[in-house]
Amino acid sequence: MSYSHYYGHTSDLITRLKRHNAGKVRSTKAYKPWKLIYSEKFATKSEAYQREKFFKSIDGYNFLKEKGII
Repeated sequence: MSYSHYYGHTSDLITRLKRHNAGKVRSTKAYKPWKLIYSEKFATKSEAYQREKFFKSIDGYNFLKEKGII
């Protein structure tokens, strides 16, 4: 089985996950069901967006692999 990883930021994690799994997000509905494997909290949206960009980079991917998260 092949797995897809989704990286994003939101102010309401539970609602966002429910929307993905309900097929209400066009870009992710073909890959459901989604399960949460890792999350972080940030004080500002800007910080969260920067962290999302990091995880979408090769350095972020390597970080998650080294930690055994993915």
